[in-house]
Amino acid sequence: MTALRTMTALRTLIVGAGRAGQALARDLRARDDLADQELRPIGFVDDAAITTPTKTPVEAPIGTPTEAPHPLPHLGTLPELARLVTEHEAEAVILAIPSLPAARTRELTAAAIGAGAVVRYLPWYTVSRCHDIIAADLRPLDIRALIDGPAPYEVPPEVKEIVTGKRVLVTGATDPLGSEICRQLNGFNPGELYLPDSTTIADRDQTDRAFRDFRPEVVFHAAGLRHASIVERRPGLAVTANVQATDHLVRAAHRNGTERFVLISTDDDPASMLGATYRAAEAIIRGAAHRTGKHRTRTVFAAVRVGDVLDGRDSLLTVLPDQIRAGGPVTITHPDAARCFATVEEAVALALEAGRMATGGEVYSLDLGEPMRVADVVSRFTSQYNLPEVPIRYAGPQQKQKPRPDKRIPTIPTIPTIQPQIFTTIADTEPTDHAQLHERLDKLYKAAAKNRDPRVRQQLQKLTGSRA
Repeated sequence: MTALRTMTALRTLIVGAGRAGQALARDLRARDDLADQELRPIGFVDDAAITTPTKTPVEAPIGTPTEAPHPLPHLGTLPELARLVTEHEAEAVILAIPSLPAARTRELTAAAIGAGAVVRYLPWYTVSRCHDIIAADLRPLDIRALIDGPAPYEVPPEVKEIVTGKRVLVTGATDPLGSEICRQLNGFNPGELYLPDSTTIADRDQTDRAFRDFRPEVVFHAAGLRHASIVERRPGLAVTANVQATDHLVRAAHRNGTERFVLISTDDDPASMLGATYRAAEAIIRGAAHRTGKHRTRTVFAAVRVGDVLDGRDSLLTVLPDQIRAGGPVTITHPDAARCFATVEEAVALALEAGRMATGGEVYSLDLGEPMRVADVVSRFTSQYNLPEVPIRYAGPQQKQKPRPDKRIPTIPTIPTIQPQIFTTIADTEPTDHAQLHERLDKLYKAAAKNRDPRVRQQLQKLTGSRA
């Protein structure tokens, strides 16, 4: 695959002459004088001719321009992409049609790479942004083209009602989920965006000080310990990171008049330590919502359970490149192993919408589509990067690993919402009585502080009603 050069800009074809393509062309050409600019657009590729000052207007192409087009030539149509790359000596191709179906994206990517060009693409969620698309939005790999999920969920413009002009605090901003939340929120023009580090939320006094200083109106709490193997070995550490930190933030939000607080939870089985700690965090959210209603304060507390994120930390796509670089084999538990995958972009888009819909006390779950074979994802990954196929080793399930059902809709009882991919969960066992919550949390924290793992597990079981 052609390597990107840092000193000489690559001759670049832009696929798509709609609003996104035009905005990218303007931004890239405005940077022509920068020595380290990596992409230099030479023309558009679209399924119809582009309207330019020297041409007669014709039927609009995919992604019709909504403003005066950039004076780049229209060089051909999408089926001609491979030939156009060769003919115009293009070294890079930008796929600037965010709504392009995954199958079509795979075809165009294969054509461009086969002709010797590198590929950059625009994430689908950029169409909902309040401001212009720029070169910094480009990504090197279209994650959605690896999976057969439902059509990408576009964040509705109503989300701006809870974000635009507001002081927003996001925890876990260095992790994939938190950083993607920041990226999407930034498109709705928040007044201020605060990103506290993990040490701040681990300490109650520092958390209180941060809320007094910044007075955030909206909080998205995405920080936490999500490494399942570590959580199983160190449940006390997980309680501190996932439960107690949530408690610190919730109390600070309640005291400082935060308008909306959204916990990014997990749909992991509560019989696991990871699932149990987040069910405890959800109990804190439900308890806070109960107190808010009782005292008639204004904070809306809610949680959103996010499942398998294809490009999240410790996910398939963080392990796969290392295994391929080493020559394989890629390890999969079983030939028919399947998961309901979502990209981090889609999971965050749904979480933002769920957070907007919340009125207080809800715990939402997401429908991530039909399961897909992991082996098929591996095959598409190697194809998209034009890599040779790698051997796959089927290791079988780990001993003591509990089977996890792959269902289109979570097996827990749910209630549909107005959004087809978002459901309100009904607790399988009602969380601890609100009057007892503080007492049981205090016992849990004391056991965690002393690293008494059996006691931690016992207290989590009492708190959540699960058998961890």
